[in-house]
Amino acid sequence: MKIEELDFGDTPWGEISLRRRWDRVTERDVHEVKLGDDFLMSSQFTVGEQELSRIGLAATPGTSLTVLVGGLGLGYTAAAALEDDRVAELTVIEALEAVISWHERDLFPDTRGLAADPRVRLVRDDFFDVVRTGRADRTYDAVLVDIDHAPDWLLRDDHGDLYTVEGFARVGAMLVDGGVFALWSDEPPEPEVVRRMGEAFDRAEAHVVPFPNPLTGGESANTVYLAVSPRR
Repeated sequence: MKIEELDFGDTPWGEISLRRRWDRVTERDVHEVKLGDDFLMSSQFTVGEQELSRIGLAATPGTSLTVLVGGLGLGYTAAAALEDDRVAELTVIEALEAVISWHERDLFPDTRGLAADPRVRLVRDDFFDVVRTGRADRTYDAVLVDIDHAPDWLLRDDHGDLYTVEGFARVGAMLVDGGVFALWSDEPPEPEVVRRMGEAFDRAEAHVVPFPNPLTGGESANTVYLAVSPRR
C-alpha cells in the first residue's frame, strides 16, 4: 500500500500529517490526517459528517441562515451545509492553521472550492474557548460541531466542559431564539448526553446515522445529537 505524505508540521496539539493512499477495497484515494499517533479524520467514511449538517439544518427554521461550524476537518460538514440554499453565511472555526491551509490550497477533490465560496469565512480559533468565554461575534441560526471523537472521547482534556449542561447552555447563548445545535459523535447515543442537552434546550434527541462499511462487509454508524430552541 503506497502512502503519500502531502503535508507535515508542528501544531500546538502535536505533530500533524496529511496523507493520501489508494484503498484497494473501496478503489479510491483516501485522505487521512494524523495528529501524533491518533487518526484524526479520514475521507473513507463521510456520511456522518454530512448528515450532521443535513439533520441540523432540516430542524432549523427560516431563510438567509447564518451557520457556525465548529471544526473544519476535511470540509464535509461545511460543504454539506452549503448544499442548503437557505444558508447565506457560513463561519467555520478551526484551531489548526494547517487544516485551513489545506483548503485554501484545494487539496481535497471532494470539497474543492470550499474556501473560495463567498458565503464562507474560515476563522482560526479555538471553538471551545469561543464558547467558554462567550466571545462569538454574533448569534447564529445553527451551530454544527464535529471536533472530538465523542463527548467522552476527547482530543484534549480541556474540551470536556462543553459537554456539560452549562456548556450546552453556553452554546445556546450563541443561537437565535429557536436556533439549533447539532453535534457529531463516533459512538452510539448516550442518554446522559441527551439529558444534559435537554436541560439547556427545549428539545433534545439523538439520531443514529448508519452507513455501509465495505471494509468489514457490514454496517457502521455514527450519532448526531440534535438540540432545538435554547432555554433562556
